[in-house]
Amino acid sequence: MQQVSDYELEVMKIIWTNGGTALYAEIVAGLEAKNNSLTKNTVLTLLSRLADKGILKTSKTGRRNIYTAAVTENDYQTHQTIRFLNKVYEGSTKGLVSTLIAKDLLSRSDYDELLNQWSGGVVADE
Repeated sequence: MQQVSDYELEVMKIIWTNGGTALYAEIVAGLEAKNNSLTKNTVLTLLSRLADKGILKTSKTGRRNIYTAAVTENDYQTHQTIRFLNKVYEGSTKGLVSTLIAKDLLSRSDYDELLNQWSGGVVADE
């Protein structure tokens, strides 16, 4: 899976939040809601790049394009997490978790919840 820019990721987050599909107007509204007002050409370029990378599919309904995620948010997050883990921690999950604990980035309740999940328990909703 190819890397995406920060703005491309913002577009994908809007599409994922919208159930995996969105019209151009919905994407623009989502960007504006996040105070990311971009020109029409910029948004169209981002959408085109995402399609070229295979992360987004485009289809027509009448005169309008429907943009559909070709990659789920979960799959994207998993891929990026593994990439980060390998790049920064040379694949050491222990190193990553040690850093999270040492820098107080993992709260005790988060730790307990993860431990419960690892033990086969139910994960609480965010």
